[in-house]
Amino acid sequence: MPRVAGLLLAAGQGSRLGRPKALVEIGGLTLADRAVAVLRDGGADPIVMVTGAAPVSLPGVITAHNPAWHTGMGSSLRAGLQTLPADRDAVVIALVDQPLIGPAVIRRLIAAFAAGAQVTVACYEGAPRNPVLIGRAYWGAAADAARGDAGARTFLRAHPDLVTGVECGDIGRPDDLDTPEDLVRITALVDNADPAAQQDRG
Repeated sequence: MPRVAGLLLAAGQGSRLGRPKALVEIGGLTLADRAVAVLRDGGADPIVMVTGAAPVSLPGVITAHNPAWHTGMGSSLRAGLQTLPADRDAVVIALVDQPLIGPAVIRRLIAAFAAGAQVTVACYEGAPRNPVLIGRAYWGAAADAARGDAGARTFLRAHPDLVTGVECGDIGRPDDLDTPEDLVRITALVDNADPAAQQDRG
């Protein structure tokens, strides 16, 4: 199997939510804890977490502080890609505010990469969202293209020939937790059928 690192973008201040998302708790776990567990249980190792607005430190996780976090996701992606160990074959990039995505999604992206895809994107009912896996050969190009709040989007749109969509709508949901209303709704979904049950062991 390929050696795949995990990269968690967790630097934002959560302006619409009123607090940094990484520190928000659902079911007794912070969103940062949940997302790290998803990456780890999905087969990513090591995990690099990009922080910014709030200090976050988790056991066994490499922390990359992004002092320019306020400029948008692009600077966090660059900081994370520059921190990855060079001996990995690929990286799975996840966002801290999507707690309805479970480790099975990560496993599918890695399996598609192992089967020959260079860049894999999780899709839900055909629509590309997150997480995203990028082979090591393209880390530099993805970092160069990351500007503002676009993250990996600019790179993906510039290289559609590299991208393999991986349908994950049957095993996860890409709902963003952006507002207090989102928190109430997503907390209820987690409480009713916790997609993180597999990774809560970690």
